[in-house]
Amino acid sequence: MQSLFGLSHDTTLLVWTVLAIAFLIIMISKFKWNPFVTLLISALLLGLVSGMKAADVITSVTSGLGGTLGTIAIVIGLGTILGKMMAESGGAERIATTLIDRFGEKKVHWAMMIVGFIVGIPVFFEVGVILLIPIVFTVARKTKMSLLQIGIPILAGLSTVHGLVPPHPAPMIAIDAYQANLGKTILLSLIVGLPTAIIAGPLFGKYIGKRIQAAPPASLAEQLSEKKISNLPGFGITLLTILMPVILMLIGSIADIADPDATSGFTVFCEFIGHEVIALLISVVFAYFTLGFARGFTKEQISKFTSECLAPTATIILIIGGGGAFKQVLINSGVGTAIAHVATNAHINVILFAWLVAALIRVATGSATVAMTTAAGIVAPVLAATPGASIELVVLATGAGSLVLSHVNDAGFWMIKEFFNLSVPQTLKSWTVMETLLSVIALVFILILSIFV
Repeated sequence: MQSLFGLSHDTTLLVWTVLAIAFLIIMISKFKWNPFVTLLISALLLGLVSGMKAADVITSVTSGLGGTLGTIAIVIGLGTILGKMMAESGGAERIATTLIDRFGEKKVHWAMMIVGFIVGIPVFFEVGVILLIPIVFTVARKTKMSLLQIGIPILAGLSTVHGLVPPHPAPMIAIDAYQANLGKTILLSLIVGLPTAIIAGPLFGKYIGKRIQAAPPASLAEQLSEKKISNLPGFGITLLTILMPVILMLIGSIADIADPDATSGFTVFCEFIGHEVIALLISVVFAYFTLGFARGFTKEQISKFTSECLAPTATIILIIGGGGAFKQVLINSGVGTAIAHVATNAHINVILFAWLVAALIRVATGSATVAMTTAAGIVAPVLAATPGASIELVVLATGAGSLVLSHVNDAGFWMIKEFFNLSVPQTLKSWTVMETLLSVIALVFILILSIFV
């Protein structure tokens, strides 16, 4: 790649990345281009100007799109079916009604954060969103509250757990890389995570909900929440159905922690049923019986529900795939490496260093898991050479950094945009700000704890 105006290779690469992201945002928000098409064009342009071979750019785009959708498309499909069964049976209505009754309409957004925090422990963020979106839609409809005031607390709970709280797979990566103590990390993650989720969730959600009026897409709202059923299913069986994938994934996580080498057949079985795809598939079949046949639906009706609920997800799936293509070009073009070089040359506190490395890679690649994995490899030797540092706090700092500034190269950004029916600027003002608040507030709490730990 030719240097731009005499700049270094890394700096030139970062300049092209900024321009590609600016092009993407302007074309979608100002000129109203289709996000999927614009993401593909941006990915191709960035790959070419960054010096990649044309064939490699195409490979990156296709592998990034396919790799992203390989799991997420299945998760969205199965999760939407599960949500449809909850809606048709009245299960989402039952959970929403119970939460409103217990907490009251004015405090229900606090309940949403707790739900997101608990559900998010064993599941990836995208899975949690799919599981809980019918409840968000239903609570918003019943309380007449802003969709963001209900949704942001759930997203904050899910995202906090994703970045900070073991046994979620992302923080487990850093725990393994740094050889941190699992129990101590869990304790510290709760001390940091709960107040962080409160500030970025219910408090920020109430603030932004008054300023951005959002309504769910009509097609999805009809599929997932707008059902008027007088005889609702029991709260217990509904809760068991919605938590079934969470329970199965938690079983898989515990088995992996107890027997990381999978030496027994029982561990292999637990890990198999704990995989998000298998857990959701089992849960959908379970829902067919608990919320389908047990509620008096015929097999023809259940088949109809399954088929008709998938059509509205096509656009969401394509856009998420486009985000994956853009992310892969960023990685393969060397942007992640350039970011790492910039961060490594900064001689700062190891906690700040871990946060900064993860944050820069997150901004460059759009993936919290990629940021956590890459940062762990960069930070581990620095941590080993820093006596007296709290390893567990460095784990949390890495996780906090991996959450910052979700934007157009993050599949989660497009998922939130589409599910909450937001424009790109609205998504940046709500979702992106929430993620950045989570990251920065967590860092502040971690630095305070470092004084005492």
